[in-house]
Amino acid sequence: MATQNDTPKSGSGANVEAPPPPQHHRKVALIAGITGQDGSYLAEFLLDKGYEVHGLIRRSSNPNTRRVDHIYIDPHNAHKARMKLHDADLTDGSSLRRWIDTICPDEVYSLADQYEVAVSFEMPGYTADVVATAALQLLEAVRSHVSATGRSHIRYCQAGSSEMFGSIPPPRSFESGTWGEYGWIPLPLSETTPFYPRAPYAVSKCAAHWYAMHYREAYGLFVCNGILFNHESPRRGENFLSRKITRAVGRIKMGLQSTLFLRKPEASLDWGFAGDYVEAMWKMLQQEKPDDYVVATGQSHTVWDFLNVAFGYVGLKCWNHVVIDDRYFGPREVDTFKGDARKAEKVLGWKPSVGFENLVKMMVDEDIELAKREKVFVDAGYMDVSNCPEYSVLMDEATSGRDLSRKRLKQLKRTRSARLPKRPKLGWFAS
Repeated sequence: MATQNDTPKSGSGANVEAPPPPQHHRKVALIAGITGQDGSYLAEFLLDKGYEVHGLIRRSSNPNTRRVDHIYIDPHNAHKARMKLHDADLTDGSSLRRWIDTICPDEVYSLADQYEVAVSFEMPGYTADVVATAALQLLEAVRSHVSATGRSHIRYCQAGSSEMFGSIPPPRSFESGTWGEYGWIPLPLSETTPFYPRAPYAVSKCAAHWYAMHYREAYGLFVCNGILFNHESPRRGENFLSRKITRAVGRIKMGLQSTLFLRKPEASLDWGFAGDYVEAMWKMLQQEKPDDYVVATGQSHTVWDFLNVAFGYVGLKCWNHVVIDDRYFGPREVDTFKGDARKAEKVLGWKPSVGFENLVKMMVDEDIELAKREKVFVDAGYMDVSNCPEYSVLMDEATSGRDLSRKRLKQLKRTRSARLPKRPKLGWFAS
Protein backbone atom coordinates (compact mmCIF):
# COMPACT_ATOMS: atom_id res chain seq x y z
CA MET A 1 0.00 0.00 0.00
CA ALA A 2 1.24 3.48 -0.81
CA THR A 3 2.18 5.57 2.21
CA GLN A 4 3.12 9.19 2.70
CA ASN A 5 6.55 10.17 3.99
CA ASP A 6 9.33 12.54 3.07
CA THR A 7 10.72 10.14 0.47
CA PRO A 8 9.29 10.36 -3.05
CA LYS A 9 7.10 7.36 -3.83
CA SER A 10 6.89 5.46 -7.06
CA GLY A 11 4.48 3.40 -9.09
CA SER A 12 3.69 2.19 -12.57
CA GLY A 13 0.65 1.56 -14.74
CA ALA A 14 -0.65 -1.79 -15.84
CA ASN A 15 -1.66 -3.17 -19.25
CA VAL A 16 1.11 -1.37 -21.14
CA GLU A 17 1.06 -3.02 -24.56
CA ALA A 18 4.58 -2.05 -25.65
CA PRO A 19 7.83 -1.68 -23.68
CA PRO A 20 8.34 1.87 -22.39
CA PRO A 21 10.57 4.09 -24.51
CA PRO A 22 14.16 4.78 -23.46
CA GLN A 23 14.49 7.02 -20.41
CA HIS A 24 15.86 9.99 -22.33
CA HIS A 25 12.90 9.93 -24.76
CA ARG A 26 10.17 9.53 -22.16
CA LYS A 27 7.81 12.45 -21.51
CA VAL A 28 7.44 13.67 -17.94
CA ALA A 29 4.07 14.75 -16.54
CA LEU A 30 3.29 16.51 -13.25
CA ILE A 31 -0.22 16.05 -11.82
CA ALA A 32 -1.47 18.29 -9.01
CA GLY A 33 -4.28 16.27 -7.45
CA ILE A 34 -3.08 12.82 -8.46
CA THR A 35 -4.87 11.07 -5.58
CA GLY A 36 -8.28 12.34 -6.67
CA GLN A 37 -10.69 10.68 -9.06
CA ASP A 38 -9.42 12.50 -12.16
CA GLY A 39 -5.78 12.38 -11.12
CA SER A 40 -5.80 8.61 -10.66
CA TYR A 41 -7.39 7.99 -14.07
CA LEU A 42 -4.98 10.46 -15.68
CA ALA A 43 -1.99 8.77 -14.03
CA GLU A 44 -3.08 5.39 -15.40
CA PHE A 45 -3.65 6.87 -18.84
CA LEU A 46 -0.25 8.59 -18.99
CA LEU A 47 1.61 5.54 -17.67
CA ASP A 48 0.04 3.47 -20.42
CA LYS A 49 1.29 6.12 -22.87
CA GLY A 50 4.84 5.59 -21.61
CA TYR A 51 5.11 8.75 -19.50
CA GLU A 52 7.04 9.21 -16.30
CA VAL A 53 4.40 10.54 -13.90
CA HIS A 54 4.92 12.73 -10.84
CA GLY A 55 2.12 13.66 -8.47
CA LEU A 56 1.84 16.35 -5.81
CA ILE A 57 0.03 15.22 -2.67
CA ARG A 58 -0.93 17.11 0.46
CA ARG A 59 0.89 16.05 3.61
CA SER A 60 -1.49 14.30 6.01
CA SER A 61 -1.37 11.99 9.02
CA ASN A 62 -4.08 9.93 7.28
CA PRO A 63 -2.73 8.77 3.89
CA ASN A 64 -5.20 9.19 1.04
CA THR A 65 -3.51 7.28 -1.75
CA ARG A 66 -6.06 4.48 -2.15
CA ARG A 67 -7.00 5.54 -5.69
CA VAL A 68 -3.41 4.98 -6.86
CA ASP A 69 -2.47 2.06 -4.60
CA HIS A 70 -3.16 -0.42 -7.41
CA ILE A 71 -0.46 1.16 -9.61
CA TYR A 72 2.04 1.55 -6.81
CA ILE A 73 5.44 -0.08 -7.17
CA ASP A 74 8.02 0.06 -4.41
CA PRO A 75 10.66 2.69 -5.24
CA HIS A 76 13.39 0.12 -4.62
CA ASN A 77 12.35 -1.40 -7.98
CA ALA A 78 13.65 1.66 -9.76
CA HIS A 79 13.72 -0.06 -13.16
CA LYS A 80 9.93 -0.55 -12.98
CA ALA A 81 8.73 2.48 -11.04
CA ARG A 82 7.49 5.30 -13.26
CA MET A 83 5.19 7.12 -10.83
CA LYS A 84 6.51 9.27 -8.00
CA LEU A 85 4.55 11.13 -5.33
CA HIS A 86 5.83 14.28 -3.65
CA ASP A 87 4.58 16.15 -0.59
CA ALA A 88 3.56 19.69 -1.52
CA ASP A 89 0.99 22.38 -0.75
CA LEU A 90 -0.62 24.26 -3.61
CA THR A 91 -0.82 27.40 -1.48
CA ASP A 92 2.98 27.37 -1.04
CA GLY A 93 4.50 28.83 -4.19
CA SER A 94 8.06 28.08 -3.15
CA SER A 95 7.41 24.34 -2.84
CA LEU A 96 5.69 24.30 -6.22
CA ARG A 97 8.62 26.03 -7.89
CA ARG A 98 11.10 23.70 -6.17
CA TRP A 99 9.34 20.58 -7.42
CA ILE A 100 8.95 21.93 -10.96
CA ASP A 101 12.66 22.76 -11.05
CA THR A 102 13.45 19.26 -9.74
CA ILE A 103 11.05 17.29 -11.94
CA CYS A 104 11.37 19.38 -15.13
CA PRO A 105 7.98 18.28 -16.49
CA ASP A 106 6.91 18.44 -20.12
CA GLU A 107 3.22 18.60 -19.17
CA VAL A 108 1.52 19.99 -16.04
CA TYR A 109 -2.07 19.14 -15.08
CA SER A 110 -3.78 21.33 -12.47
CA LEU A 111 -6.55 19.14 -11.02
CA ALA A 112 -6.33 19.74 -7.26
CA ASP A 113 -8.82 21.94 -5.43
CA GLN A 114 -11.75 21.97 -3.02
CA TYR A 115 -14.42 20.35 -5.18
CA GLU A 116 -17.63 20.73 -3.18
CA VAL A 117 -19.98 23.55 -4.13
CA ALA A 118 -21.97 23.34 -0.89
CA VAL A 119 -18.82 23.44 1.26
CA SER A 120 -17.67 26.57 -0.55
CA PHE A 121 -20.54 28.52 1.01
CA GLU A 122 -19.34 27.51 4.46
CA MET A 123 -15.61 27.98 3.70
CA PRO A 124 -15.39 30.67 1.00
CA GLY A 125 -11.92 31.90 2.00
CA TYR A 126 -10.39 28.43 2.01
CA THR A 127 -12.09 27.66 -1.31
CA ALA A 128 -10.61 30.79 -2.90
CA ASP A 129 -7.16 29.85 -1.61
CA VAL A 130 -7.07 26.25 -2.86
CA VAL A 131 -9.02 26.77 -6.09
CA ALA A 132 -8.12 30.22 -7.42
CA THR A 133 -4.92 31.29 -5.65
CA ALA A 134 -3.42 27.80 -5.85
CA ALA A 135 -3.91 27.79 -9.64
CA LEU A 136 -2.16 31.17 -9.79
CA GLN A 137 0.72 29.86 -7.68
CA LEU A 138 1.21 26.86 -9.98
CA LEU A 139 1.03 28.99 -13.12
CA GLU A 140 3.58 31.42 -11.69
CA ALA A 141 5.87 28.54 -10.73
CA VAL A 142 5.74 27.27 -14.33
CA ARG A 143 6.33 30.76 -15.74
CA SER A 144 9.34 31.45 -13.53
CA HIS A 145 10.77 28.00 -14.32
CA VAL A 146 10.42 28.62 -18.06
CA SER A 147 11.98 32.07 -17.68
CA ALA A 148 14.97 30.69 -15.74
CA THR A 149 15.60 27.54 -17.81
CA GLY A 150 14.31 28.39 -21.28
CA ARG A 151 12.18 25.21 -21.31
CA SER A 152 9.41 26.94 -23.25
CA HIS A 153 7.90 23.67 -24.51
CA ILE A 154 6.11 22.99 -21.19
CA ARG A 155 2.35 22.56 -21.62
CA TYR A 156 -0.22 23.25 -18.93
CA CYS A 157 -3.86 22.15 -18.49
CA GLN A 158 -6.23 23.87 -16.06
CA ALA A 159 -9.29 21.81 -15.12
CA GLY A 160 -12.39 23.99 -14.97
CA SER A 161 -16.01 23.26 -14.12
CA SER A 162 -19.46 23.65 -15.66
CA GLU A 163 -20.39 25.42 -12.41
CA MET A 164 -18.65 28.50 -13.86
CA PHE A 165 -21.57 29.06 -16.24
CA GLY A 166 -24.16 29.41 -13.49
CA SER A 167 -27.29 31.10 -14.83
CA ILE A 168 -27.67 34.45 -16.55
CA PRO A 169 -30.42 36.83 -17.73
CA PRO A 170 -31.76 35.87 -21.21
CA PRO A 171 -30.11 38.13 -23.82
CA ARG A 172 -31.68 38.19 -27.24
CA SER A 173 -28.67 36.48 -28.82
CA PHE A 174 -29.53 33.13 -27.19
CA GLU A 175 -32.08 31.20 -29.19
CA SER A 176 -32.40 28.24 -26.84
CA GLY A 177 -32.27 27.73 -23.12
CA THR A 178 -34.37 27.30 -20.01
CA TRP A 179 -35.39 29.29 -16.98
CA GLY A 180 -33.52 28.08 -13.91
CA GLU A 181 -34.38 28.96 -10.35
CA TYR A 182 -32.01 31.93 -10.44
CA GLY A 183 -32.18 33.04 -14.05
CA TRP A 184 -31.91 32.05 -17.67
CA ILE A 185 -29.61 29.18 -18.66
CA PRO A 186 -28.64 29.06 -22.37
CA LEU A 187 -28.43 25.46 -23.59
CA PRO A 188 -26.24 23.86 -24.62
CA LEU A 189 -23.31 25.62 -22.93
CA SER A 190 -20.21 26.17 -25.07
CA GLU A 191 -16.85 27.93 -24.98
CA THR A 192 -18.54 31.20 -26.05
CA THR A 193 -21.21 31.17 -23.33
CA PRO A 194 -20.44 33.88 -20.74
CA PHE A 195 -19.83 32.86 -17.13
CA TYR A 196 -22.16 33.90 -14.32
CA PRO A 197 -21.07 31.85 -11.29
CA ARG A 198 -23.51 31.29 -8.43
CA ALA A 199 -21.28 29.89 -5.66
CA PRO A 200 -17.86 30.69 -4.12
CA TYR A 201 -16.50 27.51 -5.71
CA ALA A 202 -17.71 28.60 -9.15
CA VAL A 203 -16.33 32.12 -8.69
CA SER A 204 -12.94 30.66 -7.73
CA LYS A 205 -12.98 28.36 -10.74
CA CYS A 206 -13.67 31.37 -12.98
CA ALA A 207 -10.66 33.13 -11.44
CA ALA A 208 -8.44 30.10 -12.15
CA HIS A 209 -9.77 30.02 -15.72
CA TRP A 210 -8.93 33.68 -16.31
CA TYR A 211 -5.54 33.34 -14.64
CA ALA A 212 -4.76 30.57 -17.13
CA MET A 213 -5.85 32.74 -20.07
CA HIS A 214 -3.77 35.63 -18.74
CA TYR A 215 -0.59 33.55 -18.53
CA ARG A 216 -1.22 32.20 -22.01
CA GLU A 217 -1.68 35.64 -23.55
CA ALA A 218 0.74 37.70 -21.45
CA TYR A 219 3.67 35.27 -21.28
CA GLY A 220 3.12 33.05 -24.30
CA LEU A 221 2.78 29.86 -22.25
CA PHE A 222 1.04 26.83 -23.75
CA VAL A 223 -1.97 26.83 -21.40
CA CYS A 224 -5.32 25.14 -22.05
CA ASN A 225 -8.56 25.37 -20.08
CA GLY A 226 -10.76 22.30 -19.94
CA ILE A 227 -14.32 23.20 -18.91
CA LEU A 228 -15.39 19.82 -17.56
CA PHE A 229 -19.03 18.98 -16.98
CA ASN A 230 -20.06 16.42 -14.34
CA HIS A 231 -17.82 13.38 -14.68
CA GLU A 232 -18.29 10.37 -12.44
CA SER A 233 -16.85 6.92 -11.80
CA PRO A 234 -16.61 4.25 -9.11
CA ARG A 235 -13.71 6.31 -7.72
CA ARG A 236 -15.89 9.35 -7.09
CA GLY A 237 -15.92 10.50 -3.47
CA GLU A 238 -18.88 9.27 -1.43
CA ASN A 239 -19.90 12.84 -0.58
CA PHE A 240 -20.73 13.54 -4.24
CA LEU A 241 -24.32 13.10 -5.41
CA SER A 242 -23.76 10.33 -7.96
CA ARG A 243 -21.64 8.18 -5.66
CA LYS A 244 -23.91 8.84 -2.70
CA ILE A 245 -26.76 7.33 -4.73
CA THR A 246 -24.89 4.24 -5.94
CA ARG A 247 -23.32 3.68 -2.53
CA ALA A 248 -26.79 3.71 -0.98
CA VAL A 249 -28.13 1.34 -3.64
CA GLY A 250 -25.42 -1.19 -2.78
CA ARG A 251 -26.03 -0.92 0.97
CA ILE A 252 -29.83 -1.05 0.61
CA LYS A 253 -29.55 -4.12 -1.60
CA MET A 254 -27.39 -5.82 1.03
CA GLY A 255 -29.73 -4.86 3.88
CA LEU A 256 -27.31 -2.39 5.49
CA GLN A 257 -29.43 0.70 4.86
CA SER A 258 -33.05 1.54 4.05
CA THR A 259 -33.16 5.29 3.39
CA LEU A 260 -31.31 7.70 1.11
CA PHE A 261 -31.55 11.41 1.96
CA LEU A 262 -31.25 13.73 -1.07
CA ARG A 263 -32.00 17.21 -2.31
CA LYS A 264 -34.54 17.88 -5.08
CA PRO A 265 -34.40 15.21 -7.82
CA GLU A 266 -35.51 17.48 -10.68
CA ALA A 267 -32.01 18.93 -11.19
CA SER A 268 -30.78 18.04 -14.69
CA LEU A 269 -27.06 17.47 -15.28
CA ASP A 270 -24.67 16.45 -18.05
CA TRP A 271 -23.03 13.28 -16.67
CA GLY A 272 -20.00 11.57 -18.22
CA PHE A 273 -17.27 9.07 -17.32
CA ALA A 274 -14.14 10.52 -15.68
CA GLY A 275 -11.87 8.15 -17.62
CA ASP A 276 -13.05 9.70 -20.88
CA TYR A 277 -12.57 13.24 -19.63
CA VAL A 278 -8.90 12.83 -18.66
CA GLU A 279 -8.21 11.65 -22.19
CA ALA A 280 -9.71 14.91 -23.46
CA MET A 281 -7.37 16.90 -21.20
CA TRP A 282 -4.37 15.00 -22.57
CA LYS A 283 -5.52 15.61 -26.16
CA MET A 284 -5.66 19.35 -25.48
CA LEU A 285 -1.94 19.38 -24.76
CA GLN A 286 -1.09 17.48 -27.96
CA GLN A 287 -2.36 20.24 -30.26
CA GLU A 288 -0.23 22.78 -32.10
CA LYS A 289 -1.90 25.76 -30.39
CA PRO A 290 -3.37 26.16 -26.90
CA ASP A 291 -7.09 26.77 -26.56
CA ASP A 292 -10.10 26.27 -24.30
CA TYR A 293 -12.52 23.35 -24.65
CA VAL A 294 -15.85 22.27 -23.20
CA VAL A 295 -15.77 18.57 -22.28
CA ALA A 296 -19.28 17.12 -22.00
CA THR A 297 -21.58 14.41 -23.36
CA GLY A 298 -24.16 16.82 -24.78
CA GLN A 299 -26.94 14.92 -22.99
CA SER A 300 -28.76 16.00 -19.85
CA HIS A 301 -30.35 13.65 -17.31
CA THR A 302 -32.22 14.45 -14.12
CA VAL A 303 -31.31 13.15 -10.70
CA TRP A 304 -34.60 11.26 -10.94
CA ASP A 305 -33.29 9.51 -14.07
CA PHE A 306 -30.13 8.55 -12.17
CA LEU A 307 -32.20 7.17 -9.29
CA ASN A 308 -34.42 5.16 -11.62
CA VAL A 309 -31.48 3.54 -13.43
CA ALA A 310 -29.49 2.85 -10.26
CA PHE A 311 -32.31 1.36 -8.18
CA GLY A 312 -33.95 -0.36 -11.15
CA TYR A 313 -30.67 -2.08 -12.04
CA VAL A 314 -30.84 -4.07 -8.78
CA GLY A 315 -34.59 -4.59 -8.85
CA LEU A 316 -35.59 -1.86 -6.38
CA LYS A 317 -38.04 1.05 -6.54
CA CYS A 318 -36.34 4.31 -5.66
CA TRP A 319 -39.45 5.96 -4.22
CA ASN A 320 -39.51 3.37 -1.44
CA HIS A 321 -36.13 4.53 -0.17
CA VAL A 322 -35.50 8.19 -1.09
CA VAL A 323 -36.35 11.05 1.28
CA ILE A 324 -35.97 14.72 0.35
CA ASP A 325 -33.98 16.63 2.97
CA ASP A 326 -33.96 20.45 2.92
CA ARG A 327 -30.54 20.50 4.57
CA TYR A 328 -28.94 19.55 1.25
CA PHE A 329 -30.27 22.62 -0.57
CA GLY A 330 -27.65 25.28 -1.28
CA PRO A 331 -28.30 29.06 -1.09
CA ARG A 332 -27.96 29.56 -4.86
CA GLU A 333 -28.07 26.28 -6.75
CA VAL A 334 -27.98 25.90 -10.51
CA ASP A 335 -30.33 23.10 -11.46
CA THR A 336 -29.73 22.61 -15.22
CA PHE A 337 -26.53 21.84 -17.14
CA LYS A 338 -26.00 20.62 -20.69
CA GLY A 339 -22.70 21.00 -22.53
CA ASP A 340 -21.76 21.53 -26.17
CA ALA A 341 -18.53 19.62 -26.88
CA ARG A 342 -18.57 19.95 -30.67
CA LYS A 343 -15.32 21.92 -30.63
CA ALA A 344 -13.57 19.14 -28.70
CA GLU A 345 -14.97 16.60 -31.13
CA LYS A 346 -13.85 18.58 -34.19
CA VAL A 347 -10.41 19.76 -33.03
CA LEU A 348 -9.36 17.02 -30.61
CA GLY A 349 -11.20 14.10 -32.19
CA TRP A 350 -12.68 13.34 -28.77
CA LYS A 351 -15.98 11.65 -28.02
CA PRO A 352 -17.27 10.09 -24.79
CA SER A 353 -17.16 6.29 -24.89
CA VAL A 354 -19.36 5.49 -21.87
CA GLY A 355 -23.07 6.32 -22.00
CA PHE A 356 -25.23 7.45 -19.10
CA GLU A 357 -26.86 4.12 -18.25
CA ASN A 358 -23.60 2.19 -18.54
CA LEU A 359 -21.93 4.73 -16.27
CA VAL A 360 -24.59 4.33 -13.59
CA LYS A 361 -24.51 0.54 -13.81
CA MET A 362 -20.71 0.54 -13.63
CA MET A 363 -20.86 2.51 -10.40
CA VAL A 364 -23.62 0.35 -8.92
CA ASP A 365 -21.69 -2.85 -9.69
CA GLU A 366 -18.66 -1.52 -7.81
CA ASP A 367 -20.71 -0.40 -4.82
CA ILE A 368 -22.58 -3.71 -4.64
CA GLU A 369 -19.22 -5.45 -4.24
CA LEU A 370 -18.17 -2.88 -1.64
CA ALA A 371 -21.40 -3.42 0.29
CA LYS A 372 -20.86 -7.19 0.23
CA ARG A 373 -17.47 -6.76 1.86
CA GLU A 374 -18.95 -4.34 4.35
CA LYS A 375 -21.69 -6.81 5.25
CA VAL A 376 -19.09 -9.43 6.16
CA PHE A 377 -17.74 -7.06 8.83
CA VAL A 378 -21.23 -6.18 10.05
CA ASP A 379 -22.29 -9.83 10.33
CA ALA A 380 -19.08 -10.66 12.19
CA GLY A 381 -19.69 -7.86 14.66
CA TYR A 382 -16.70 -5.77 13.58
CA MET A 383 -18.87 -2.89 12.31
CA ASP A 384 -21.98 -1.30 13.83
CA VAL A 385 -24.35 0.50 11.47
CA SER A 386 -27.26 0.84 13.88
CA ASN A 387 -26.34 4.44 14.70
CA CYS A 388 -26.36 5.50 11.05
CA PRO A 389 -29.29 7.89 10.40
CA GLU A 390 -29.99 6.09 7.13
CA TYR A 391 -30.10 2.65 8.75
CA SER A 392 -33.39 0.77 8.69
CA VAL A 393 -34.48 1.45 12.28
CA LEU A 394 -37.84 2.92 11.44
CA MET A 395 -38.58 0.36 8.74
CA ASP A 396 -37.63 -2.51 11.03
CA GLU A 397 -40.03 -1.24 13.65
CA ALA A 398 -42.77 -0.71 11.11
CA THR A 399 -42.54 -4.32 9.89
CA SER A 400 -41.83 -6.00 13.23
CA GLY A 401 -45.51 -6.66 13.92
CA ARG A 402 -45.38 -5.35 17.48
CA ASP A 403 -47.66 -2.62 18.82
CA LEU A 404 -46.23 0.84 18.32
CA SER A 405 -46.88 3.89 20.44
CA ARG A 406 -49.01 6.69 19.03
CA LYS A 407 -45.94 8.97 19.01
CA ARG A 408 -43.96 6.41 17.01
CA LEU A 409 -46.76 5.95 14.49
CA LYS A 410 -46.78 9.69 13.83
CA GLN A 411 -43.03 9.62 13.31
CA LEU A 412 -43.34 6.80 10.78
CA LYS A 413 -46.13 8.63 9.00
CA ARG A 414 -44.04 11.79 8.68
CA THR A 415 -41.15 9.76 7.30
CA ARG A 416 -43.29 8.10 4.64
CA SER A 417 -44.91 11.39 3.61
CA ALA A 418 -41.51 12.94 2.90
CA ARG A 419 -40.59 10.24 0.40
CA LEU A 420 -40.71 10.67 -3.35
CA PRO A 421 -44.18 10.34 -4.89
CA LYS A 422 -44.70 7.16 -6.89
CA ARG A 423 -45.68 9.14 -9.96
CA PRO A 424 -43.09 11.81 -10.64
CA LYS A 425 -44.10 15.15 -12.06
CA LEU A 426 -43.60 15.65 -15.77
CA GLY A 427 -41.11 18.46 -15.14
CA TRP A 428 -38.67 16.00 -13.60
CA PHE A 429 -37.90 14.61 -17.04
CA ALA A 430 -36.58 17.89 -18.47
CA SER A 431 -34.13 17.29 -21.27
